[in-house]
Amino acid sequence: MDNNVYDVIVVGSGNAALCAAVSAREEGLNVLVVEKGPKEKRGGNSFFTDGAIRCAYNNLDEMRKVLPEVTDEQAEKIEMPVYEVSDFHEDLMRVTKGKSEPSLANKLSEDSFETIKWMYKQGVRFDLNENQYFDQGGKLVFWGGLPLKTHRKGMGLIESLFNRLDELNVETLYETRAIGVQQENGKIVGLNVENKDASNSLIPAKAVILASGGFEASKAKRMKYIGEEWEKAVVRGSEYNTGDGIEIALEAGGKKYGEWDGCHAHTTDYNAPRVGDYSKPGDIYKKSSYPLGLIVNKNGERFVDEGADFRNYTYAKYGKETLKQPDQKAFQLYDSQVRSLLRKEYDLKEATCIKADTLEELAEKMGVEQPVFLETIERYNQAVQEGDYNPSIKDGKQTVGIEPSKSNWALTFDQAPFYAYPVTCGITFTFGAVRVNDLSEVLDEQEQPIPGLFAAGEMVGGLFYHNYPGGSGLMSGAVFGKQAGKTAANYLSALKEKAK
Repeated sequence: MDNNVYDVIVVGSGNAALCAAVSAREEGLNVLVVEKGPKEKRGGNSFFTDGAIRCAYNNLDEMRKVLPEVTDEQAEKIEMPVYEVSDFHEDLMRVTKGKSEPSLANKLSEDSFETIKWMYKQGVRFDLNENQYFDQGGKLVFWGGLPLKTHRKGMGLIESLFNRLDELNVETLYETRAIGVQQENGKIVGLNVENKDASNSLIPAKAVILASGGFEASKAKRMKYIGEEWEKAVVRGSEYNTGDGIEIALEAGGKKYGEWDGCHAHTTDYNAPRVGDYSKPGDIYKKSSYPLGLIVNKNGERFVDEGADFRNYTYAKYGKETLKQPDQKAFQLYDSQVRSLLRKEYDLKEATCIKADTLEELAEKMGVEQPVFLETIERYNQAVQEGDYNPSIKDGKQTVGIEPSKSNWALTFDQAPFYAYPVTCGITFTFGAVRVNDLSEVLDEQEQPIPGLFAAGEMVGGLFYHNYPGGSGLMSGAVFGKQAGKTAANYLSALKEKAK
């Protein structure tokens, strides 16, 4: 082999890219990672994640294979409902309204736990997700199919995968922007890049794996493809995810695919940084406990069913609904009945919190239309039905006679002090990308593989539509990244055999 030609170049340095690089190197390939940003800003969107990662599992005992720190004594106090492959698949198809590409949906759900075990083998460590259980009489009752998270959130994930690449002697080029693939006779022969000094050069390679994210950090592309109102959306992750990899794939003949006017969004603190703050990673600005409270806009009106489902299945679309409100602003409201149940992000010093002893005072401090706000709360309280309140299940404790209703977890809002958290819409990643099959091969307009070109992560179009189950984006990156590395190895092995 010519040592000056890489077997495969991986574009990007997030979870999907690093899983692809590790997988390819495990298969014996000579691998190079190319990252657009500087070393201190590596990790893509994955660096900013809270680390929740969705996988199918049979029981707690199976989960403990990647959670060795959980003792038998601790396990006795854990109630973790089974979440099988069929459950994962059903959740994915339900929230995407049946549009998720079947082969991709099957691959994601079926390979999820095996990929978790593979990540653990590579040095990635996992914790129980403290945001996914309620302590009920000393019993930790998990809910929502998301009991696992990466240790030390996205920081720990990226650090662990880069440590593994160091062990495998994989080189990373920073401040190097991929601008196109070089093709000869229908095959990949290299990657065209823009270097730190603004010069262009070709890095010879036999295959390229594109895993550099969506176009969420490009204001112009957000406005063009998702809508003009997305101009002011907070970018919750990497400032470098501007769609370069998608453009490269399309220029190489790849097929445009997926929901190009769709994205993953989340309610985030109204005063959050406009792009991801590398000094404060870990998704600390999100606000996810809204099913336990109420949401109103600056007019004092509710606009979504806060209790339609667990947060894991609604937050991606409720962020978008917030964007539609006046000044792209809303307020999450909680009274003292539920304040102690809120997630840890509400207690951070970075959280913007308004506190008041009366509803009138709360409305004044929020700057909302007081008469409308007070009427909204009064009508809501009158609509709350009797029933047993249980935040760990969909309890059916609902409202009747108001629109929007609250389908679960409806408690009267009347216990002072009262709390309001101003929020806006933060975009996480875009759904529109390129056509990729379940082997992570980029497909052309005739849906045939482009030889030597692969993709993973946010570049996989057709998996998510309308919404997504929380934690499935991180899982998708790992599943299709790992597969991309293996498929690249098989492709090069076939080339070698053909050349004999």
